[in-house]
Amino acid sequence: MGRIAASTDVFRAIADPTRRAILDRLRGGSAPVNALADEFEQSRPAISKHLRVLREARLVRETRVGRERVYQLDPVPLQRVVGWIEGYRAFWVTSLDNLKRRLEER
Repeated sequence: MGRIAASTDVFRAIADPTRRAILDRLRGGSAPVNALADEFEQSRPAISKHLRVLREARLVRETRVGRERVYQLDPVPLQRVVGWIEGYRAFWVTSLDNLKRRLEER
């Protein structure tokens, strides 16, 4: 199985706390890159790199409005992550129920 590029892998993109914070911010609505950068202690170039990773993972969309770049959340890739996680949630619920039942039988 080949390695997926970090920039296109949703899991790797959301592994970084700053990128998760950017996604949380964009949940409230689209924002220009400068407004996003102002909300973080990191430099504007660092925020731009985070936005590039999010864009390459298709978690955000970039549109140009005049000279400004505006970012908007694209939740579709996150919905795929939720579907994957739900399979494991169901596994753990069943496993814990089985464990509880066995412990109560003793």
